[in-house]
Amino acid sequence: MFGSLGIYNYRLYASGQIISLVGVWMQRVAQDWLVLELSNGSPVALGFAASLQFLPVLLLSMWGGVLADRMDKRKLLLWLESALGICALALGILDVTGVVELWHVYLLCLLLGAFSAVETPVRQSFVVEMVGRDQLTNAVAINSMMFNLARIIGPAIAGVTIVAIGTGWVFLANAISFVGVVGGIWLMRTSQLLRADPLPREKGQLLSGLRYVRSRPDLLTVMVLVFFIATFGMNFYMTLAIVARNVFGGDADAYGLLSTLIAVGTLAGATLAAKRKTPKLTVFIGSGVIFGLLEIISGMMPTILLTGLMMIPVGVAMMTFNTTANATIQLAVEPEMRGRVMGIYMLVFLGGNPVGGPLMGWLGEINGRAPIIIGGAVSMLVTITAWIVLVKRGDIAKPRLRRRRKAPAEALPEPAEVAS
Repeated sequence: MFGSLGIYNYRLYASGQIISLVGVWMQRVAQDWLVLELSNGSPVALGFAASLQFLPVLLLSMWGGVLADRMDKRKLLLWLESALGICALALGILDVTGVVELWHVYLLCLLLGAFSAVETPVRQSFVVEMVGRDQLTNAVAINSMMFNLARIIGPAIAGVTIVAIGTGWVFLANAISFVGVVGGIWLMRTSQLLRADPLPREKGQLLSGLRYVRSRPDLLTVMVLVFFIATFGMNFYMTLAIVARNVFGGDADAYGLLSTLIAVGTLAGATLAAKRKTPKLTVFIGSGVIFGLLEIISGMMPTILLTGLMMIPVGVAMMTFNTTANATIQLAVEPEMRGRVMGIYMLVFLGGNPVGGPLMGWLGEINGRAPIIIGGAVSMLVTITAWIVLVKRGDIAKPRLRRRRKAPAEALPEPAEVAS
């Protein structure tokens, strides 16, 4: 299950990443809560902040993929991770000194989104250079395990810290946590990296990545499905805050509890994924349908405890879907195209949030439960549609019901034969 951790460079990377990810999840909770406090609990303001953070993905993620194919990914990550830490430091200083205003948060959300839009495809495509193709699926699953372990620890710490000393110190703690990931990348043995030859700078490389994906129906189907489910079904960074505060009248610790419980599920899903050697389309489609159904059920729960408990199986299904999609994409492409394809993948995974964020915020104004229920319904519908397309194309075998036929009377065996 942990085979890729036997590789020195990946072990360094993972050690720093888990520290940084705890800080990132602490900041996500604190940032959402700060926006709600500064806007008097407005779901629209929260959706707008999410849109600003994800809007740069539309403009920069594919260019980040181009840079990943052209440049030294390790050096590029050192600069990008440092920039993300500086954004957290700035927000923390503004908050602790008591001068923070809503527009400050909006501006830093935009900057954070810009750096993240470039960093994500570079980091995703860098994994294979650390571990190689044989360990890629395992490393992707372990990345997800770290992400979701941090998702359990981070919100829990953030909820308690916000109540005790405020949101500003959470942002400062996140800034410090970036020292771990930057240090891990800095200390890597570059001679052990399995680098692809960098592409020379030429015109049309971005368009060639788009044409490549368009010419691959398997990649295109996966990406379309990921776009719809990520945009409408996976808005938990926003919808859980609305449910905790506006539906059940909870405080920051209630939001932290919901975030922690869904992370328990996603960690379990990532752990199961680490045992799989190769991704399967049937698992990909099945997890999408189950995710949508469970999300609808969770949105109908009458208490915050039952909602939280339903978040556990929702998280399992969601992480099974995500890890299968990521591994399918990375293993299906040529090394020289991986950066650009992962840039497109991150665009469809995150790029719908500028639309989905405000839309779900508007639905949350009408009914606090609506974003979760409608998001689940959309996820189910598009997954079933994708399943029909894959069956018609022959990528997935059409299920057939086996009917048992009665043998002719003359062919029935004698009782003695049955006994023998």
